[in-house]
Amino acid sequence: MLVYHGSICEIKLPEVSYSKKYLDFGRGVYLTSLKKQAERWALRKAERVGSGIPTVNVYKMNEDCSGLKVLEFENENELWLDFICACRRGGEEYKKYDLIFGPVADDDVFKTINMYYRGFWDKERTLKEIKYAESTNQFCLTNQETVQRLLKFTDSYLLK
Repeated sequence: MLVYHGSICEIKLPEVSYSKKYLDFGRGVYLTSLKKQAERWALRKAERVGSGIPTVNVYKMNEDCSGLKVLEFENENELWLDFICACRRGGEEYKKYDLIFGPVADDDVFKTINMYYRGFWDKERTLKEIKYAESTNQFCLTNQETVQRLLKFTDSYLLK
């Protein structure tokens, strides 16, 4: 399967150590099977850091996950919400897994999650408020061994 990573430069071998900690699925290399989503990530990163050229890196991801600890969230449910909240607060539950897959909690969704954090909404209300105009997905490879096993760089392209 082809997967994409939006950045500000070409990355032939992604490094988990460069990841921030307080992300949806914890520290890791984040990829998506959706080209447009990776393009948005690349543009956003270039805008945020104020330098670099928005670049989409393309990888072939080996789908043989035998022997790996995989966590998959099919949709935005209570387990997904609890996991993301824990990771975004610095929890390390993600370290139990090699690969985590599921929907993205982008900034708009995180505003909704913040209402839950602050106690204004319960889980049921929070999950009802989380709606996407289009579907999203993300793969998080949580350790370097998994990155080296599953990913093979194939190409990159620049955005204007």
